[in-house]
This record gives sequence, C-alpha cells and structure tokens, in this order.
Amino acid sequence: MRRPPYRSAPRLWRRGAPAALALAALTLGTAPATATAAPTAEPAAPGGHCARLARLHVPGAELQQAACLDELTTAGTVASGHTDPADWAGLTPKDLAVPSGVPGIQVDGYFPDGSTTNTNHGWNHDAQFVLRLPDRWNGGLVVAGTPGNREQYANDRAIADRVLAQGYAYAATDKGNTGLAFHRDGRTPGDAIAEWNERVTQLTRAARAAVAQRYHRPPARTLVTGLSNAGYLVRWQLENHPELYDGGVDWEGTLWRADGPTLLDFLPKALRAYPVYAAGGEGAEAARQQMYAAGFPEGSEFLWPYHHKVYWDLTQRIYREELDPGFDGATEAGTPYCPTGTPACDTDYDYPARPDEVRQAVARIGLTGRIGKPLITLHGTLDALLPISRDSDVYARMVRESGRGFLHRYYRIEGGTHTDALTDAFPGRLRPLTPCHHTAVTALEDWLRTGHRPPASGTVALRPGQDPATLANSCSLDTGRAAGASS
Repeated sequence: MRRPPYRSAPRLWRRGAPAALALAALTLGTAPATATAAPTAEPAAPGGHCARLARLHVPGAELQQAACLDELTTAGTVASGHTDPADWAGLTPKDLAVPSGVPGIQVDGYFPDGSTTNTNHGWNHDAQFVLRLPDRWNGGLVVAGTPGNREQYANDRAIADRVLAQGYAYAATDKGNTGLAFHRDGRTPGDAIAEWNERVTQLTRAARAAVAQRYHRPPARTLVTGLSNAGYLVRWQLENHPELYDGGVDWEGTLWRADGPTLLDFLPKALRAYPVYAAGGEGAEAARQQMYAAGFPEGSEFLWPYHHKVYWDLTQRIYREELDPGFDGATEAGTPYCPTGTPACDTDYDYPARPDEVRQAVARIGLTGRIGKPLITLHGTLDALLPISRDSDVYARMVRESGRGFLHRYYRIEGGTHTDALTDAFPGRLRPLTPCHHTAVTALEDWLRTGHRPPASGTVALRPGQDPATLANSCSLDTGRAAGASS
C-alpha cells in the first residue's frame, strides 16, 4: 500500500514562532590544531569582561543559559564543555590553525519546538542555538545554520573560531531538526527543510536584539554564512529576508529548484552508473561517461568510492523521503543500496517522472536567484557530492538571469571538494575551502564597509607545490580577472 504524500505525524514545531550535505555526519574526524592567532577586534565593548551577562535575554527563547568564558573559540570551549567536537568532526583540515584570546559571553538555549532529535546538554529538544558575544567587539554579527543534519556547534572550527577572533558576535542554530531521520519532523513533504529557513530567520532577529542588549547598540553589519545545507540557507535568506542582513557567504550551498537540477536528479544516476564503473570490464568506460553526464567532474574518480560508500545512497534516500515520501509506500527512506529493478528502489528514482505534488514540495523550499544583498559563493571544482556544474554554476546563472549579478561574486575553487577532511585523506590531490571562506568573509566586509569590490568571479587556480599547512590557512580569491568584470 502506497503511503500518501501527506504524513500522518503531528506537526512538531510551531509555525507561529518568529521565525539537508555535508549531509550526514562524516566518518572522518579531525583533532583541533594548536596554533594561535591574535584577535583583530576593535575597541573593547562597554562595561568590560562579560558585562550585563545577567541582563541578557534572547527574545523568544524558551530556555537559555549564559556563561562568562575566558575563551570563546575551540581553544577553550572544548575543555570548558561549551562546544561538542562530534558536531564538527570531519569538516576541517587537520592543519587549520585555532585562534585564541577571545573572552566573552556564551548563551546556549532553545526556542519552543516539539521535536526532540538534538541531545546536546541532555535537553532532547530541537531549535537549539548558541550565541557568542566577545568582549572586544568589531560591531558585526555573523549568523549561521549548520551543514548536513548536524547540531548547533558544527561550524565552531570552520567558521566561528575565525569570526570570533576578528571580533564578530556569532550565532548558530541546529535548524530545528537533526540527524538522519530529520524527515520525520513535520506533517507535509518539505516541512522539515522549510523549518530550517524559518529557524535561521528567527535566530537572526533574536541575536540582533541580544547583541544590542550586550553592547548598547545594534550590529552595524549582520552577515549570514554557512556550508552545504547551510549555504542553501544563506541563499534563501538573502532572497527572502534581505532586510535582516548586509550580505552573505555561501559555501557550496545545496541547490533546490522545482524544475531541477537537484540532488534527486543526479544521485540516482550515480547509484546506477558507479557500480558498473567500479566493476571494470565491459561497460566500465560507458559508465564513467554516464557519471560525467550526470555532473560528476572529470578527475574526481578517486573520490567516487568514498562517496558511494558514505554519501550518495544515504543522501538520496533521506532527502527523497523528506520531499517524496510516497515513492516507496510504507517503507521509510527506502532500501539501502538496492540494485536497479528492485521495486520502489531509489537507484531507479526518476524525479522528472514523479507527480506534480513532488515538484510542489520542492518549490516550497526552492531558490530563485533573486538575492537582495551582496553574496559571495564558493564551490570546489572536485565536489563529488554536489557537483559544481549541477549546483553553484546553475545558481550563479540564476542570479545573473534575475538581474542581480552586480550583487554576486562566484569563485570556483580548483581542487576543492565537499568536505575539507578529505584533503587529509588525499594529500596533494585536494585543497581545503575553509581558508577560502575566511578570505571571502574579509572580502565581503571590505565590500560592505568601503565599497571595494572583491576580485572578479572566476576559477581560483591551485598552484602546485604548496604544503598542507599553507593550503589549510591561506587562500587568495584572485582569479586573474579585473575586479570590475561582470559576475
């Protein structure tokens, strides 16, 4: 019996509250590096260390806990218990430097929500957030969602450490649902992902108010950023709520659009073609060409075994369940690694042939390219999860076609792939995107403060012979084109 597209489970979060990949947790983990970098924040915030801690209130929060910390970066929060390394395992290269010397206030809490997938703090409550307010504040606020289906500390190494050291206040949300069964949250197809967008909006409004309480003035600049699913959230926010932000940095965001391409288009093709390619012999070369035709970049073959084992099958099944639960009837999230020809098998999923209701579900969360504030997009040319030709290349074209190209810079990072820990597994063949994100945030700040436009859009070449530590901590966005060139 086929399950109807509408779920019978009760709605698990409140739409009335103010208001995926690294798509699943990587099996690769990385230990924090120990290098330090001096903070570059502007004058100290009024009142000194942790001033007004007792008076801070995050609007709309059902629960909050504030702490005065000597260190807000992971150089201190790992030991103090104010982060969870499991949230950010596998997302950064091992040689990434860890800044330190950032005292201030951390607020942990959650907004009203009925789902319970996030177990941080033993709360068993979703819509958790973290807010960090450095004593030495540069006047800015950075807001982020989380990649994949991870929890609120997922960006702590890749993003939070650096922006806190620069003096920004920082806020992040778990997006309202977490884990590999995130699709259970909601009543109708697309509800769980739609909640992600509303939770970022909710946190941005609340964090701006809390910043004003701490520093006696609202943030002069509010930036939104994130990677993978959180990069999608950056795009959506700048399209739908540009009034809340001054700009954003999108790190290989997931592309959703009703008429494709989406991951539901290209992942089934990979699930069909890759086993034939991997088996070798007759048909292997034709299967390789089918992988290229699906969007997987030439030269990324060495990444295919890992992505087949870890990502492609799982990602296809759980996101298809979120947007098209009726495909496999009463089965939840399909049958892992089912061979082609198996009934209701995701390997044979054909998005264009699915009923209109499926495209309507995707349209609910879809992107248009109509950004309202400056956006910098980064994407690795060897991304073997969200192939660049089916994702950010398409989104950049959408932005241009909507007449917003003057607000966009798009950098194709040669040798970059979807998760930076893979650069340690394949030394000399990949480069991390984390330092490129750091450079992009600085470039966006300069763009907003001085009007100096970042380098022109294009491909950032990977220069041969750079050592891993250098690649992990520096990245120029110079594409060799004039800065005034069209995006």
